[in-house]
Amino acid sequence: MDLLINVGLPLSLAIIMLSLGVGLHVDDFKRVLSRGYPFAIGALSQVVLLPIAAFVIVKLFALPPEIAVGFMLLSFCPGGVTSNILSKLAKGDVALSVSLTAVISLLSMITVPVLAAWSIAHFMGEDAPEVSITGLAIAMFLITTLPVAIGVSLRHFATGFARKIEGPLSKAATGLFVLIVLAAVAGNWQLLVDNLGIMGAGLISLCVSLLLIGLGLARLAKLSWDESKTISIETGIQNSTLGITLAALITGTESGFSPLALPSAVYGIMMYVVALPYIAWLRSR
Repeated sequence: MDLLINVGLPLSLAIIMLSLGVGLHVDDFKRVLSRGYPFAIGALSQVVLLPIAAFVIVKLFALPPEIAVGFMLLSFCPGGVTSNILSKLAKGDVALSVSLTAVISLLSMITVPVLAAWSIAHFMGEDAPEVSITGLAIAMFLITTLPVAIGVSLRHFATGFARKIEGPLSKAATGLFVLIVLAAVAGNWQLLVDNLGIMGAGLISLCVSLLLIGLGLARLAKLSWDESKTISIETGIQNSTLGITLAALITGTESGFSPLALPSAVYGIMMYVVALPYIAWLRSR
């Protein structure tokens, strides 16, 4: 189990982020400058409103400290490849989705360690493990920012090779994601059983509220319908693998998968249950 957490988990996330980077173009970053307003609305939803909504849900459901921290860690994570795929399925603005995923994923190296340290201190108090913001930032750089940068570089300088490996990388990323989620759930099975009702209700409430918050904000900002669908999905769909990895980085591996990882693991399964009917509704509009 220690080998899976210490080596397999970070390596899996790095491969997932590399697969994201390989699918990106330099133009995806340049597009932020030409479409600043829709991007700003999406960034506001993800970086600011998402953690606020998670904090409210945690307080409303009076979640246990470790589960509460797990919720907050999930809310700090950017969208991943899944949000891009769902935006395409919803007939949204895929270019905007990709730009948001790319930039917010890179910025997470700065935002996530600070917010994670705060949430642990706030909810766990004296029981909080010691968190090194610098250590988390370095780890985030190595397993998220660097793989994305490598992937983008491959796409730009070795386009043929990047296209050749994009499919296998995507399949590998999907398989690793499923393995990580199942391992995290199995490693915290009793905690899951004890808290499934309240945690499930909280996660469903969080996912639904975020999808609607993103959509409502985009409509208030008078974005196009395609842009609004994308903002909604980018706000409501998080990179749960990063949440699981963060939990392991924070608590260590002495006792297997951290309980802090459980909300992200359950969310990794549940988000499809919530999102797919919502996507069907968006497609029908």
